[in-house]
Amino acid sequence: MSEEVQRVFEAIDALEGITDPSERARALGAVLKGLPDQNRKLKMARQAAVAELLARPGATLRSVGAELGISFSTVQDIVRGYSGSGTKRPKVTPAEPAAE
Repeated sequence: MSEEVQRVFEAIDALEGITDPSERARALGAVLKGLPDQNRKLKMARQAAVAELLARPGATLRSVGAELGISFSTVQDIVRGYSGSGTKRPKVTPAEPAAE
């Protein structure tokens, strides 16, 4: 785990260590309130980083996936901007039957 990631987790752990329950609740509430925006920023930053990796000569979805320790389909989803929930993934609609 990188040093930056470790510091983020340590900061979250420190919130749980706030002794005053009112202060702890307010601090945790502030973090939770900001998470949706931060989550979007993190996803966009990850998407940009993956795009940079794919722009390297000879890079493929599989090679980038192997480098990141994720599947090629996850790399593909990141590039397309799909969320993990599948709610942004386009729905597959069945083809209409041919007219007779």
